[in-house]
Amino acid sequence: MARAPSGPKLLPLSLFAAGEPAVSSEVSFVRRDLDPCCWVDYAEGFLCGADQLLAYLETAFVWERGRRLMYGTWYDEPRLTARLELGASCVPEVVRSAAEVLGQHYERRFSGLFCNYYQDGQNSVAWHADRIGQTRVDPLVAIISLGGPRTFAMREQGRSEAAARWSMHSGDLLVMGGATQHHWEHAIPKIRLAPPRMSLTTRAG
Repeated sequence: MARAPSGPKLLPLSLFAAGEPAVSSEVSFVRRDLDPCCWVDYAEGFLCGADQLLAYLETAFVWERGRRLMYGTWYDEPRLTARLELGASCVPEVVRSAAEVLGQHYERRFSGLFCNYYQDGQNSVAWHADRIGQTRVDPLVAIISLGGPRTFAMREQGRSEAAARWSMHSGDLLVMGGATQHHWEHAIPKIRLAPPRMSLTTRAG
């Protein structure tokens, strides 16, 4: 286990991502149906002050490099991860507030916090579905993006090409719902150059 290496001070990447972290009071959820039983909600600017929150979490959380079994071989993940409970002392109140807002909107209880830290464009994650889909029926998976923009791609399981893409900017929210974790996969592809980016994920089973 290790803390993420300190780099130069992060400069605001967008106007809405600067300032004190807070859940926006004006949020619009835009739904995209992937198929008759799978959907994604997207909310631009869900979290204000997201760049400042990234700078804080970089040193507040203890980051680990996970391992993933692929095709019978274990590989180090090209990103850092942190797994926490929402009630942990190092979790800022704004993150708990975000989970409460999501719970009120979807009338489901969100719990746990799974965080990914992509330090540059070569940090990525391959195609996968969240493991909660193996134990829960139609779970909700909510992802808040902090920092530099990255592409969030999705494809149907068994397909080779992405069928949907979103460019997630700092403070944006993406929620996968319905049977998405049972029938679809998602990925963060590598790119040549990218500023640091974090994703904060919480789930409702």
